[in-house]
Amino acid sequence: MIRIYEDKDLYAAVRQQRRILGVYFAVIALFLVGLAALLAVYLLLPYGSSDGTWVIVATSVWTAMFIAFSFPYMGISYKRCHAYVKMLRFITLGLKESMTAPFAGIEDWTTHDGVDVNVATFNVPNRKREEEMVRQIFVDGEKDFPPFEVGGSVRTVTQGNLLVEYEILD
Repeated sequence: MIRIYEDKDLYAAVRQQRRILGVYFAVIALFLVGLAALLAVYLLLPYGSSDGTWVIVATSVWTAMFIAFSFPYMGISYKRCHAYVKMLRFITLGLKESMTAPFAGIEDWTTHDGVDVNVATFNVPNRKREEEMVRQIFVDGEKDFPPFEVGGSVRTVTQGNLLVEYEILD
């Protein structure tokens, strides 16, 4: 059996997630320092000064810049990285399911639990009827697609329809 994931994959994904959070916490610290500086300038202005309006506008712009950075950064990079780490943790701890079936083909990319995956289809016999069903197994988009041949028999180990191990049978 050829394993797709190793322990170092989870370790590297957790390190990347921590780097993303580290950058975000540094940006938060910079935002708070700038906010404190603007608050100090505003509090040091004499009562009734017309310069207070400019400090309020600068504070609003500073906050808008922080929010404009936060939503895409945390909504795209952190969310995707967190979903990948969660998927790898589920693979480590989750129940595995084994199956042997002929490979039917490849479908389009999709997103499964926030992770980009390729879709491999397998023909599986139906237990109740005498017809074949098509089962979709997700292959991580970050990894190379296995060298499956159409019609070739493949033994797979999956966790939640995500391919963990495979063996190409003759």
